[in-house]
Amino acid sequence: MLVVKIGGAAGIDYTPLCANIAELHAAGERIVLVHGGSDGANQLGMRLDHPPRFVSAPSGHVSRYTDRQTLEIFMMATALLNRQLVEQLAGLGLPALGLSGLDGGLLRGRRKDTIRIVEDGRQRILRDDWTGTAHTVNTPLLTTLLDAGYLPVIAPLAVSAHGEALNIDADRGAALLAGALGAAALVLLTNVPGLLRDVYDPTALITHIPAAELEQFQPLAHGRMKKKLLGAAEAIQGGVPQVVLADGRRQQPLSRALRGEGTVIA
Repeated sequence: MLVVKIGGAAGIDYTPLCANIAELHAAGERIVLVHGGSDGANQLGMRLDHPPRFVSAPSGHVSRYTDRQTLEIFMMATALLNRQLVEQLAGLGLPALGLSGLDGGLLRGRRKDTIRIVEDGRQRILRDDWTGTAHTVNTPLLTTLLDAGYLPVIAPLAVSAHGEALNIDADRGAALLAGALGAAALVLLTNVPGLLRDVYDPTALITHIPAAELEQFQPLAHGRMKKKLLGAAEAIQGGVPQVVLADGRRQQPLSRALRGEGTVIA
């Protein structure tokens, strides 16, 4: 059982991943695919004259400020990518099933309607935010689908206790799913080779991190990689024995990751 997360950044061709998933599925591997949607949401927001706004928390984590219009743009963009991935997988003969965390209460979370940010060196509070942190998985729903042979493809949304749609971090959502399903591994595919000692040098790859030492490597993470390491830590805490950060732009990216081509946290 594998949980695979593919980023939604620009420059990622999903065709090699879908072909690789088809190979592994044919060999009997059960897979849940989680995807992002950042680039599609950015482009759609620009076209709708509502460009994205990214903010930094006091912890240094960068996230998308999600007012209600941004949330609706994000839902549209992730729905499109979800259907495109299902289309590709279906074309390879796979029983892919497109979902979001909203569907059937698949992912439940808490809304953070106010967030604290750092802007121009000062802390501020932003209101009307529609982001959240997922905390509960509808595991029976997923296991029913997996047992029936389906390959779930999940967009990064959750539902609050009040039935509100929430934009969640896809890496952390995938980590929660991996723990709930008892996955053998969580693979986080991105547009870099893994965690780098020097962000400007793609050859400076850190190939292995003992789980107990993961916190020591946090200062090396920049931008979105900070959230990936946070997701990796949460997956390990949730009982997932191995997390791999790997390059999603290569041929057979999933098989390569499982062979250790990336940053392996175990």
